[in-house]
Amino acid sequence: MSEAGRYKANFSKGGLMLPESRIIATLLLEGVDAERWERAITVDNVLAKRSPSTARTKATLIRARLRTLPASIWGLIRDGSRPVATHTLLAATVTYSPLFGDFLDLVVHDLYRRFEPSLKPAHWEQYLADCKTRDPQMPAWSESTRTTLRTRAFGMLREAGYLSADRACSLQPLPIAPEVIQALREAEEWYALRCIQLTDRDTTA
Repeated sequence: MSEAGRYKANFSKGGLMLPESRIIATLLLEGVDAERWERAITVDNVLAKRSPSTARTKATLIRARLRTLPASIWGLIRDGSRPVATHTLLAATVTYSPLFGDFLDLVVHDLYRRFEPSLKPAHWEQYLADCKTRDPQMPAWSESTRTTLRTRAFGMLREAGYLSADRACSLQPLPIAPEVIQALREAEEWYALRCIQLTDRDTTA
C-alpha cells in the first residue's frame, strides 16, 4: 500500500456502519453489475439515506472496506450474528486504513498488555506524532482534523466493544468470535487478525 493510502483521513467516516455493511455485502455477494449497483443505491435507496449523493458516498466507502478482504469472508458480515459481523467489519476497516489498524496494533494492544485502565486522547496524539516521526511525508493535519479522526476512531472502538460507552473510555476485554479468527487465518489475513485480536492474541496460537 502506498503511504498516501496508509493515511486515509476518511477511514472511519460514519463509524462501522454495520446495518449498511450487511446490505452492501449482500450486493457484492450477488455480484451485481454497475447498473444494478447504481439503481440499488440511488434509486431503491437500500441504505435509507437522505440523498443519492450521501447514499453513494457511504456505499462506496463500505464497498472499498469490504473489498480489502476476500469474498469468502463477506458472508460473515451478511449472515453472522452481531458480534461476528462486527468483528469481521472491524477487520475490513483496519485493512482499509492501516492508520487505524496500526493504532490498534501498536497503541491499544500495548495498553491492554500493561493493564492500563483506559484509552485517552493523549494516546491518539502521541500516536500521530510517532507516525510523523517515522514518516515525515505524513500529512500535516490540523488540530480539528486530528480531533475528528480521534473521535471517530474511539467511536468505532466503542461500537466494537473495546471501550466502555461512557466518557471514561475504559478498556474492556473483547474476545474475537472464533468464526472470525478461523476465517482470517484461512485467508492468511494476518495483519487484520493481529490488529483486532487485542486482548487474547498473546495466549492463542
